Amino acid sequence: MVNGLGIAVVGFGWMGRVHTQAYARLPHHFPQLSLRPELVAVADEVPGRAEEAAGRYGFASATRDWREVAADPRVRAVSITAPNFLHRRIGVAMAEAGKHIWIEKPVGLTAEDARAVADALGKAGVQGTVGFNYRNAPAVEAARELVAAGEIGTVTHVRIRLFSDYAAHPEGALSWRYERERGGSGVLGDLASHGVDLARFLLGDITSLTADTAVFIPERARPTGATAGHARAAGGELGPVENEDYVNCLLRFASGARGVLEASRVSVGEQNNYGFEIHGTTGAVFWDYRRMGELAVSRGSSYQDQPVSTLYVGPGHGEYAAFQPGSANSMGYDDLKVIEAYHFLRSVAEGVPYGPTAADAVASAVALDAMARSAEQGTWVSLG
Repeated sequence: MVNGLGIAVVGFGWMGRVHTQAYARLPHHFPQLSLRPELVAVADEVPGRAEEAAGRYGFASATRDWREVAADPRVRAVSITAPNFLHRRIGVAMAEAGKHIWIEKPVGLTAEDARAVADALGKAGVQGTVGFNYRNAPAVEAARELVAAGEIGTVTHVRIRLFSDYAAHPEGALSWRYERERGGSGVLGDLASHGVDLARFLLGDITSLTADTAVFIPERARPTGATAGHARAAGGELGPVENEDYVNCLLRFASGARGVLEASRVSVGEQNNYGFEIHGTTGAVFWDYRRMGELAVSRGSSYQDQPVSTLYVGPGHGEYAAFQPGSANSMGYDDLKVIEAYHFLRSVAEGVPYGPTAADAVASAVALDAMARSAEQGTWVSLG
């Protein structure tokens, strides 16, 4: 039996659209799911944006006030895709109202914010899924299985990179993303949060770290109106960039493995260059997000001059079979969010968590706070 689930989306920038489109695709890719999302309400404080979303995607109602969503008895689950500084307030309020939540990372501005949301979810007995979408790539799940099975021996070290150019243009508008009060951290929350989640997903707990950060574009022009995405604002009044453009970090894992995590939002010539290289005592595995369906794998007993082969993921890996019938057919970013939506609704249907949870958000936020503290103090910081 299939039941409807009233859905609301709070915040309708690019990510709000991604969530909404993921809900629309769920019945096609996961027909076995016992819940069907019904688009009940959309909220966005920018005048006209919620109404436009309702007309385009079929939400039953639109509002500028997210509190109306919290009070709406038709709504049972909420996507929170508003700016970072609102995540704690909205997340706690929705949980206290008995709504299940799918919330984008970072869950608030600090680890304290993430814990507040996690605690509210626990007290209310509702489910919470967090937007760490890169772990949903079938190749990443395949890499995790290879590592866990000992296919590359004991892991010795890993390098995780997240390089992008979305903030590389000096005329990029000084939006909330660059302010401490509303954006919190910069590339730490935006990209390094994904890196921490991948590190933990693939290799387990991080015990300590040391980090360095930098701001390479110290001033930007203030926008004259509402912004979405990464808009330009040439000629406006200049203001300071308050959070970091770049971070590099050394990691120590509970397993004894070592790691390097590097992230940048201002890397000219890099468009979503995300990936990892995991080395073990008998082999290695490599993944590049831009070649999402491939894993480069080296395993055997040669040690020196050991060859590397390409594994094309297929229906036996992760949720690949819900999208393509045979290996080496391409998947994309939006597919990863459909998988995330599936995990969210499955969690609601079965009452047990699937995919990344609020606890994962807390663990990531603790590491990000430690990176900021390490960069400020110039020391190693324990996560224990």
